[in-house]
Amino acid sequence: MQSRYLYSLRLLLGGTDIILINLAFFTAFIIANHVDKALHFVLYRDYIININILWVLSSNMQTLYARNTVTSLEKVYRATWRSIVMHMVCWTFFLLFSKDNEISRIFISLFYASFFTFLLGSRFLLTVLENMLSKHFSIGKPVAVMGMNTTGIRLAAYFEKNQHYNFEGFLDHDSQLFVDNNGNLLPAACEQIKKAADSGIKEVYVSLTAEKLSDAGSLIQEAERQCVRLKFVPDFSQSLASPFSINYMGDFPVISLRKEPLEEMHSRFRKRIADILFSSAVILFVMSWLYPIIAILIKIQSPGPVLFKQLRSGRNNEMFWCYKFRSMKMNKDSDSKQATKNDNRVTPIGRFLRKSSLDEFPQFFNVLLGTMSIVGPRPHMLKHTEQYRAIIDKYMVRHYLKPGITGWAQVNGFRGETINLDLMEKRVEHDIWYLENWSAMLDVKIVFLTIINMIKGEESAY
Repeated sequence: MQSRYLYSLRLLLGGTDIILINLAFFTAFIIANHVDKALHFVLYRDYIININILWVLSSNMQTLYARNTVTSLEKVYRATWRSIVMHMVCWTFFLLFSKDNEISRIFISLFYASFFTFLLGSRFLLTVLENMLSKHFSIGKPVAVMGMNTTGIRLAAYFEKNQHYNFEGFLDHDSQLFVDNNGNLLPAACEQIKKAADSGIKEVYVSLTAEKLSDAGSLIQEAERQCVRLKFVPDFSQSLASPFSINYMGDFPVISLRKEPLEEMHSRFRKRIADILFSSAVILFVMSWLYPIIAILIKIQSPGPVLFKQLRSGRNNEMFWCYKFRSMKMNKDSDSKQATKNDNRVTPIGRFLRKSSLDEFPQFFNVLLGTMSIVGPRPHMLKHTEQYRAIIDKYMVRHYLKPGITGWAQVNGFRGETINLDLMEKRVEHDIWYLENWSAMLDVKIVFLTIINMIKGEESAY
């Protein structure tokens, strides 16, 4: 629940930014008009509506004024920067498709320079104001914690670091028992809640272990008598070793033991759009001329098809045909044996294709078809999936995602032949880390690192 201070901060931030974007517009017009006397305000006034609408859209898409953003100045600065960039991109596209091309480039440059300066100044004043308020006034919500267990201690540490809360401490440092064997509230627990009420604390967080969750009803009854709000934080530290999140499915609380950003539909949609655009561009501008050249060289050096296709394990362990430029002579071991160093099955052109990773380029067709993504865990042969799922813990977790042409494991050096079990375990570890930490910017980073590695060459690419 957000405090009055946070709600006011969101309104202040949003209202101030609207004023500043319009101030930047008029400032840019006045200066540009001084330089170029031919500017007419009548031609420019329609753009005021456009820039305001685009700012509302950009800032909301970047969650600039969201409750979770304004709790941290660092998040506010980051979201502000992303909103400005998105506004610039959107307005550029608007001007490109606009019938009126008479807008001054000087005006555009001055507008964004002014707007950026004004926003930077407002964020600096916001930082000063918040520091001053937190130093001289009590802007945080007074809270206390009941239940001195592992989760309760972590919760106390969170409140102490967050200036939007005034942590009043644990109500009792010794007792973790609230209800007796008959289900009656213990006098010590009643005393703790009364202590909170007498101290002016209106919100108490109770950390309950799984076996004590049934105590919640008795605690709530007593808290309501004392006009104190109770918030329950389940302590599963003894029963669940992994970090978890709790969401609601209708009226049912659901515990998820793994964070998966790509389980969200909007995240999958963004990733799919990026896959379609990127793969289409590569097929249109690169594969259109590269494919015939490589095809001729492959045919010259060994008989057989240009493309090599192999059944591999995809998302949710569903099989799909994975395409590559054929880099080996035709052989019977391709579905069971990995390429090794100085493998005599590899042709001269195949050796170059594998070293430069050009053999993977037909997989952009897989991406366009939707069986693969640009970035994700590398797909393995069906035989290897069956082999490793039996001996590596959490191996199949990597199949929660679509396989990728490149991945986090690959740019960290875990690609090519897996000589021993440790290398495969490291690859799986990196794939799961990617699954739990996915972001659009992480995908961009991996793509850039892949391009750098292609230029440099990699020892494990053979």
